[in-house]
Amino acid sequence: MRIGILGLGRIGAFHAATLAGLDAVDSLVVTDPVSTAASAAAERFGAIAVDSPEAVFAAGVDGVVIAAATDAHPELILAAVKAGVPVFCEKPVAKGVEESLEVLRAVEGSGVEVHIGYNRRFDAGCVAARQAVVSGELGALHTVRSTTLDPAPPPAAYVAVSGGIFRDCSVHDFDIVRWVTGREVVEVYATGGNRGADYIREAGDVDTASALLTLDDGAIAVISNSRHNARGYDVRLELHGMKDSIAVGLEDRLPLRSVEPGVTFPSGTPHDFFMDRFADAYRAELTAFTEVVAGTRTSPCTVADAIEASWIAEACTLSLHEHRPVRLEEVRTG
Repeated sequence: MRIGILGLGRIGAFHAATLAGLDAVDSLVVTDPVSTAASAAAERFGAIAVDSPEAVFAAGVDGVVIAAATDAHPELILAAVKAGVPVFCEKPVAKGVEESLEVLRAVEGSGVEVHIGYNRRFDAGCVAARQAVVSGELGALHTVRSTTLDPAPPPAAYVAVSGGIFRDCSVHDFDIVRWVTGREVVEVYATGGNRGADYIREAGDVDTASALLTLDDGAIAVISNSRHNARGYDVRLELHGMKDSIAVGLEDRLPLRSVEPGVTFPSGTPHDFFMDRFADAYRAELTAFTEVVAGTRTSPCTVADAIEASWIAEACTLSLHEHRPVRLEEVRTG
């Protein structure tokens, strides 16, 4: 199959490398506003470089991957749907939930599959955790803990337009909690603080945050996030049930140091970058997208799924600023 790639920044180039290595992909057609990025990808991967998204569609692609700036996501998703081409788009669907809802309304009933990129759904540990929940081996869950700690904060320019830590970072935790547990969030309470970069505070955001989520069956999910984790990139998930407890990310490259006498675990080199931690998940995710393109499966993460995670982010942002619990029904508008 022939896959188009719209956007060749850090994640777009990474996806190009992954797709070029998949047996199902015969050729790539790439474009980027920076022409040298497209030509570099063409040279590296034997891709066809073109000068616009319209030219990508005109090249007869079977599917497209959108890795462009967030502001461009809605227009590009709708262009793919209009062209009748299955589309993979990195999260989020759009900068705001209202615009995401407009995309959802346009996509519904189109018959075109749209796959939104939440890569943790394809991480082997998270997949095993979901299977453990579905099988019932954990019993009824009472507590879930999801952690995302970055080794260093993103640039000031990114923070200024990101929408805040709950919308651009914690949203991954919100999505994986929903997906693994199969439950919906009904109420949140969020807090946060600043201990590092001044530009995060100046942007009205926090660099460290926690959220307490109440699920619709009464279970509690505890979310922990920080822009400052000197030891590395730490992503973990714990599930505690009435019969058993399990953990995702409890492996030798976990960026955590034990001070217990005689304990040498973890002893590996800590993860320090999300592309390192989730390299296999990204490959599995794009492999799944080729199956969507081939028509052998439906989208494993729809626009509607992505919007559900965004509602939780909206509720947490409101809770942070108003210092109170927020019911999800307070923020839902569609």
